[in-house]
Amino acid sequence: MKDSNYIKIYTGDFIIVQRIVTELEAIDINPIVKDQTESARLAGFGGGIVPGFQEIFVNKDELDTAVSIVQEITSELGA
Repeated sequence: MKDSNYIKIYTGDFIIVQRIVTELEAIDINPIVKDQTESARLAGFGGGIVPGFQEIFVNKDELDTAVSIVQEITSELGA
């Protein structure tokens, strides 16, 4: 995603990614989720670097709010 208005804010497993996406969408932030393993599988290639892991990207304008949501969720899960 070079020369893009989107920045990666999180990489992790499907379940945590879905929770973050749900929280972001609840405050009208529309993230992009990238799953290289699934993309490679659908294209007929082998798996990705880390199977089951996905990346979340958000628009630069929404970065601060999105990062605070990710930090809140990850700190809650770490406790």
